[in-house]
Amino acid sequence: MTLVYSTEVGRIKPEEEKITRPKGDGIVRIQKQTKGRKGKGVSIVTGLDMDDVQLKLLAAELKKVCGCGGSVKDGDIEIQGDARDKIKAHLEKKGHTVKLAGG
Repeated sequence: MTLVYSTEVGRIKPEEEKITRPKGDGIVRIQKQTKGRKGKGVSIVTGLDMDDVQLKLLAAELKKVCGCGGSVKDGDIEIQGDARDKIKAHLEKKGHTVKLAGG
């Protein structure tokens, strides 16, 4: 049973847990995925050691470079379509070590 309200301090809010992502090995991996997307492919960029604000800014840059939509989910950037080569070139220009993963 958790305490929700106290007459001394009022409403008691539960402490928010900080979400921590596992640290990567310094290599950014780009993979193509179609599973669960009705045949539509997306390029998923994983292994970026950034906070959410930086990830959203980088996702916006990549969407402009590729000319398509995308989003940030669970610390990974998803870009619509198979644009792995464009993403790889852009990230290498920014100084990241990039590998194409998967098929």
